[in-house]
Amino acid sequence: MLHPLPTPGEMAAWDAEAIGEFGIPGMVLMENAAREAVRTLESEAGPLEGKTVYLFAGSGNNGGDAFAMARYLVERAGTVALFHTRPKKHYRGETRANLVLAQKLGIPLFHLATATLGSLPQPDIVVDGLLGTGFKGRLRADILKLVRAINRMGERSFVFSIDIPSGLNGHTGTPGPEAVRADATVTFQAAKTGLAMPGAEQWTGRLFVTDIGIPRAVREARQVRRFVIGQEVMKTIPRPVPDSHKGRAGHVLVVGGSPGMTGAPHLSALGALRAGAGLVTVACPEGACAEVRFGRPEIMTLPLRDFEKWDQKSAEKVVSQLSRFDSVVLGPGWGQDGKNVDFLRHFIAKCPVPLVLDADGLNALAQAPELAGELPPGTVLTPHPGEMARLAETDTASVQQSRLETAESYVEKTRATLVLKGAGTLVADAAQTRLCPISAPCLSVGGSGDVLSGVIAALAATGMDVMHAASLGVYWHAASGRMLEEDHPLRGNLAGEIADMLPRAAKEYGIC
Repeated sequence: MLHPLPTPGEMAAWDAEAIGEFGIPGMVLMENAAREAVRTLESEAGPLEGKTVYLFAGSGNNGGDAFAMARYLVERAGTVALFHTRPKKHYRGETRANLVLAQKLGIPLFHLATATLGSLPQPDIVVDGLLGTGFKGRLRADILKLVRAINRMGERSFVFSIDIPSGLNGHTGTPGPEAVRADATVTFQAAKTGLAMPGAEQWTGRLFVTDIGIPRAVREARQVRRFVIGQEVMKTIPRPVPDSHKGRAGHVLVVGGSPGMTGAPHLSALGALRAGAGLVTVACPEGACAEVRFGRPEIMTLPLRDFEKWDQKSAEKVVSQLSRFDSVVLGPGWGQDGKNVDFLRHFIAKCPVPLVLDADGLNALAQAPELAGELPPGTVLTPHPGEMARLAETDTASVQQSRLETAESYVEKTRATLVLKGAGTLVADAAQTRLCPISAPCLSVGGSGDVLSGVIAALAATGMDVMHAASLGVYWHAASGRMLEEDHPLRGNLAGEIADMLPRAAKEYGIC
């Protein structure tokens, strides 16, 4: 369900421990990597017989992988040639050992400092082993020239990157300032952080993760903080039992709604219902009840009579009813009146059930940052980048440039689980950060986040741990957005249609 997402440094530590503590020779790990890389290449590029393959080898382990791959490829392909960045005598360790083996097999080797790439015949396949996941900063001029040469070849060749496209930052998934544009990338043992970041796929192409034999004991001894949420999470959607009834499926309370913003609590309630909640009630000003329901008799309301503001007085009214509910969503369509902070302060002190704080609930929290440390256990915060910027007292651009760091820094201040929405939504608490690998443009529509808050609340209402409820809710919501692309390839879908797609996504992605 969760797949490790190590940083390049953590991956290097796995390698070092496998070699140093467990005695697995580095040559064995490199051989395993080369064999798996060739197998992946053949499955993606098709039969290799008669093909011309150029392999570009840098100075590090990626170069060694390329040298080792060449030995397998020379048995299959028509023409194989190796291009290396350093003079042969400068290579060391396992990389040098594989260079020597390739040379003994008679594979042509060319030092790139003296090679004229423009005069070579067009290859069928280009293997990129120039730089590894440890690269950061900006490409040197000579390597940038090689990256551009590979990309020119890639206009008519299949480009295959080893571990990561050269020039791509292994931490952030951003080019520096350019990177190889691969048709496919094979990475070893686990995807590194940068490979899973939104936008990295335009450089990696299809990404494959292959096992090279690093023992589980190593991975368990050196646990990583970050993980990718796998499709397997969808199998944890609660299954109905034959004697199910509405009272057993959870009762969600949505607190929100104000003049001109009654659609938000409606969509949150709809998301909860489509995610399987047995009952959903919206607490809202009495005069807004009809608009909040908006033709959905399934949505019940808790009218707040004599309502003036979302203040401590109205909080007391809602708190007095909390024993009826299994989870709460607070904030959709709430408005930004100055008294909202008073409501929030009183409410969080008395809320005994899982709480999803969304939209204007988050804006109220940003106005009173001291409350972050007072949020009750079982709280989930669901900011979009703008709301996250207000919570973190920074700007939206900074949040987007450092999404992982921003999320992880903020959760240190609170016992809450944080859902940082956007392409590559993050779910973080004090112990872990989880990344949703699905980026679905159909989710970028007003009201989408309201639906998500309802989904998470519905799952939490079943008694599910809130970190798991948030992770499952995020993936389920994203899967629904992806399925909408079939009928809405250019977007144009409505937020309510995301909610309506939830049951189909559950069926398609794993519950049945």
